[in-house]
Amino acid sequence: MNDFAAHPVDVVVIGAGQAGLSAAHHLRRAGLVPDRDFVVLDHAPRPGGAWQFRWPSLTYAKVHGMHALPGMELTDADGGRPASEVIAGYFTAYEDAFDLRVHRPVEVSAVREGDGGLLLVETSQGVWPARAVINATGTWDRPFWPRYAGQETFAGRQLHTANYPGPQEFAGQRVVVVGGGASGTQHLMEIAEAAEATTWVTRRPPVFREGRFNEEWGRSAVALVEERVRRGLPPQSVVSVTGLPVNDAVRAALANGTLDRLPMFDLITPEGVTWADGRMVAADVILWATGFRAAIDHLSPLKLREAGGGIRMEGTRAARDERIHLVGYGPSASTIGANRAGRAAVRDIKRLLDRAPAPA
Repeated sequence: MNDFAAHPVDVVVIGAGQAGLSAAHHLRRAGLVPDRDFVVLDHAPRPGGAWQFRWPSLTYAKVHGMHALPGMELTDADGGRPASEVIAGYFTAYEDAFDLRVHRPVEVSAVREGDGGLLLVETSQGVWPARAVINATGTWDRPFWPRYAGQETFAGRQLHTANYPGPQEFAGQRVVVVGGGASGTQHLMEIAEAAEATTWVTRRPPVFREGRFNEEWGRSAVALVEERVRRGLPPQSVVSVTGLPVNDAVRAALANGTLDRLPMFDLITPEGVTWADGRMVAADVILWATGFRAAIDHLSPLKLREAGGGIRMEGTRAARDERIHLVGYGPSASTIGANRAGRAAVRDIKRLLDRAPAPA
């Protein structure tokens, strides 16, 4: 057992991406000491959160709206470098600057009810008893793969955004890209430059939005997601309700037909995909840019889910258990939202800690 796991702490933070680091920063500002009063656990091998796993062709200049962590700006970033390198370096410097002492790699398998009002955080390095948990595990570990008739018969390659290698591996191939989000459009525009042919397929017609993403637009998008989590429904991403921003590359792809969209196919065959009206597209690759789901299975022992399938939220707090806070979940699943959620979660947890004395 890890030495630190031998004694109770006030707070365990699970995850060290944007949301987890923000929460850890605010815990320090509230007077809590790392490894004595709180611990930060991260399953990734190094700093960088999910960013460290992004494809090399996603340069920092292509990132939409990376918001600085609290207390330390990201300055002089080279827009031509992979975002995975830029942001991993920034997170590393941040952890060092605020002495956050992230424990990694640590796999969290379950959070359970313990004795005396404590939660038991079960991990690959022992069990941490805690008075509260801030869950900041994001979505990257739960790629969503839709199921369609004939999928198992496809003779080509199927892959997901989570293991997208960049456009160079699709040279000379016929590629079907499924998904109407930002990742799907970015993949498609890259792949189109190397592939023999590309086809874009989405469940709903994409919505392209001109103009800058302003505060009013952001607030309305977050409000839609907040309404879902208040009702205990699985959250949609904030991006899913904002539409796709239009830039020069998108305009060019719309003009040359790369972003001509087809409705979802009805059947996957060994040779490609088909529609009920008889249309058929031959394919060597199907790329599922179909998003991710919240990685919260380790919270299942606490029975926080509602009948609708999600966790009903009151701010960042799980409605069924005030000791559990989710940041980077639902309405806070953006870089600026994660920062604000980290601050709000710590504020609520500090009230809880002040109100309820630590167990003897």
